Amino acid sequence: MFVGQQNHCQHLQLTWPVCHRGQKQFVNKQAGTPKLTEIYNLSFENRQKIVINEIAEGDSFSTSGEQHQENYKDKKSHPCPHCGKRFRYLSDLKRHIVIHTGEKAYSCSDCGRCFSRSGSLKVHQRIHTREKPYSCCDCGESFSQLQHLKRHQRIHTGEKPYYCSDCGESFSQSGNLKIHQRIHTGEKPYSCSYCEKCFSLLSSLKAHQRIHTGEKPYFCSVCGKSFSEIGSCKAHQRIHTGVKPYSCSDCGRSFISFSNLTSHQRLHTGQKPYACSDCGKGFYQLGHLKVHQLIHTAEKPYSCSDCGRSFISLSNLTSHQRLHSGQKPYSCSDCGKSFYQFHTLEVHQRIHTGEKPYSCSDCGKSFTRLDSLNHHQRIHTGEKPYSCSDCGKSFSRLDSLNHHQRIHTGEKPYSCSDSGKSFSESKTLKLHNEHKKPHHCPHCEKCFLYISHLKRHTNIHTGKKYSCSDCGKSFFQFDNLKVHQRIHTGEKPYSCSDGGKSFSIK
Repeated sequence: MFVGQQNHCQHLQLTWPVCHRGQKQFVNKQAGTPKLTEIYNLSFENRQKIVINEIAEGDSFSTSGEQHQENYKDKKSHPCPHCGKRFRYLSDLKRHIVIHTGEKAYSCSDCGRCFSRSGSLKVHQRIHTREKPYSCCDCGESFSQLQHLKRHQRIHTGEKPYYCSDCGESFSQSGNLKIHQRIHTGEKPYSCSYCEKCFSLLSSLKAHQRIHTGEKPYFCSVCGKSFSEIGSCKAHQRIHTGVKPYSCSDCGRSFISFSNLTSHQRLHTGQKPYACSDCGKGFYQLGHLKVHQLIHTAEKPYSCSDCGRSFISLSNLTSHQRLHSGQKPYSCSDCGKSFYQFHTLEVHQRIHTGEKPYSCSDCGKSFTRLDSLNHHQRIHTGEKPYSCSDCGKSFSRLDSLNHHQRIHTGEKPYSCSDSGKSFSESKTLKLHNEHKKPHHCPHCEKCFLYISHLKRHTNIHTGKKYSCSDCGKSFFQFDNLKVHQRIHTGEKPYSCSDGGKSFSIK
C-alpha cells in the first residue's frame, strides 16, 4: 500500500510513493517526474536538502514500489517448525510458537501463576495490586482490563451486538450468547465425575458436585450456618436483616427470596404443578411433594447423630437437632421470642399482625398456617391419610401418627441435656425444662437457662433497644445494630484476598 508524500526544494516539487511497512521511498515512474536514487530528508525549518541524481528516461530502475512489496513478502524468512506459518521477525515467531509448546515463561511473583505472554502477566498482577486503570465515564466504575470496561459500558448504551440465529434474542456478551445457544442445541458439556450427570453451565456442575462432597463454602456471619450455594446464603442472611425485597402484587406480602414469592403466588392462582404419582395429590412446591412421597415409601433417610431418630427431610432433621443444642437462631423483633425455625417465626409474627392468609373454601374460616388449613379441611372431607403400619389405625395429621407409633416402638427421642431423662413428646420435655431454669424474669416470671437470654428478654419489658443514630431504627440486640450501621457508613470490613472486592457481611 503506497501513499503520496510531497517535499519542496526551492522551485522543484517532487512526489514519490512510500511503503508503510518498511518506510522505504521509491521513484515515481510517471512521465516527466525525475527518478531518485538517494533522498535525505531533513526538517523543513532547517531547509530540506535533497540530493537528486537523475536517471536517463530510458534507463530502468530495479527497486520499484511493486517490486519492493514482492521482496517484502520474501523477507518472511522465519517459518514455524510446527505449522509452517512464516514470520518476518524472530520475536513474532517466538511469540507464535508458544501456542504449540504451551510454554508459560512469565510467572507471577505473588501467587506463582504462569503466563505465556508478558502482557497477560501484567493484567493478572492487577488482581494483587488492585490497580484498575480503566474508568467508566458514565458511572465512574473502574476496571482492571479494557475489555471489561467495554463490556460494562453496554449497560449504559443498551448495546447487545450478539444475536442468536435460532430465536433472535440478543446479548451484550458473547459468552452469554454461547450459553443461551445450548438451549437450542441441547449441549451439556460439563459432566459430573461422581454420577455422570451433565450440565450446560460450569457453575451448575460445581453446585451439583457439592451434593457428593458435602462442601458448604458459604457461611452466614450472624449465626454461622453454612450453604453450598452463595444465592442460598444471601437469601438466608435476609432473615437476620429483615430485608424482604420480593413483594406479591396481589396481597402485598413480602418475601426474602424470589422462589418463596413464586410459591406464594400459587395460593392466589390455585396452581399446584407438582402431583404425586402414587395418589395424585397436588402441591404448590416441589419440596412439599418430595416430603409427601416419603409417606408412601415410609423412607426416612436423615438420622440424628445424637438420638438416632430418623426424618423424611433434611430440614426436619436440622430443626430437630436444635432441640439437642438448644439453638434458637430466629428472634421476633416485636416480643423477642426465639424459634428453632424461620418458618415458625413467620407464623408467630402473625400473632402481632393478626394476619390469617389461609381461608377454608367450605366454611370461610381463616388460619395463620397452611398446614392448619389442610388439617381443618379434613374435617369436611373426613380424610385420614396417615396409617399406622403396626395396627392400621389412621390419622388426619402426620404428627399424630408419629406420636401414636411411639406406643409401639417405645421411642423417647426428646432428652434433657442436664438430667438425661427422655420423653416421647417435645411438649413434655418443655414442661420438664421449665422446672430447672434458674434465671427468672422480674416482670413476667418467665424462666431462662442462661442469664444472657434473660437480659435479652428483659429488654421487651423495659423497652430498651439499640437505636441507629442515623435513621432511628431500633434493635433488641447490639450485634444487629452494628451490622445495620454499615449501610450508612459504607464500611465493608471483609475483603476477598484474590479479587480484592469488599463486603459488609462476612
